[in-house]
Amino acid sequence: MSSASKSLLGGIEAGGTKFVLAVGYSPTEIIERHEIPTRVPATTLAQAGDWFEGQGTISSLGIASFGPVELDRSSPLWGHITNTPKPGWENCDLAGYFAERFGVPIGFDTDVNGAALAEFQHGAGKGASSLAYITVGTGIGGGLVLDGRAVHGAAHPEMGHIFPRRHEDDRDFKGICPHHGDCLEGLASGPAIEARWGASLSELPADHIAHEIIADYLTQLAHSLIAMTAVEMIVFGGGVMKTGGLLERVDRKASELGARYFPGGSKHKIVSPELGHNAGLTGALLLAAEV
Repeated sequence: MSSASKSLLGGIEAGGTKFVLAVGYSPTEIIERHEIPTRVPATTLAQAGDWFEGQGTISSLGIASFGPVELDRSSPLWGHITNTPKPGWENCDLAGYFAERFGVPIGFDTDVNGAALAEFQHGAGKGASSLAYITVGTGIGGGLVLDGRAVHGAAHPEMGHIFPRRHEDDRDFKGICPHHGDCLEGLASGPAIEARWGASLSELPADHIAHEIIADYLTQLAHSLIAMTAVEMIVFGGGVMKTGGLLERVDRKASELGARYFPGGSKHKIVSPELGHNAGLTGALLLAAEV
């Protein structure tokens, strides 16, 4: 089939800092991509819409968004960003804007669910039975794919808001999460690291205690995922995970914490994203292809 006869898919990875836009003939065949800063909704959505209009006619659009978001299609708030702390974006009808402007089907999910689906189908999880994708950056979020589908319950998972056991050298920091204080995101996200040590993790000396503390908290999430879901592949992405040695430290500590108890044994793997910075965008195009 020639490219001229293929349907053009649109994808949006909607982040709190930037929107990454793409069009392609398949989730892995991106032909154009573009980034715009995340400003107020009216400005950001209009700029995104203008860019898509300049790319040709899209047949469907997938949105992988920061959250929290409403994923229940029976809800009048489906496709909305809900109670986000990002100023101006609470109750933003993200899917509705593009559905009205372009009149095409909209696929909608969280950014981490999109990335999890992408890594499962086209990245580090190819051939695996299940996969969790964890992003550690401005916030901490996670998506879980079981039996080929992203897990949705009453809403979407919020893995960054579990309460880890506090590290013995990190008792006094109260955490920065506006909702939960010292949940995982409140302790181990990029802003939490800067709040108590004045620098990003990658800027701190290799022997700084922060490396041990952050690895400990992330390891507890990995351990919990394995214990509760028996997930085969855990993919850690995001800016904090670019810190040299952090992934290896989490992998080693997870093995120690598991104490050779879990029956999955060596099937459980902790790895970096194979799709790199394209994971979320590939996921958005997957949502467009499957809507």
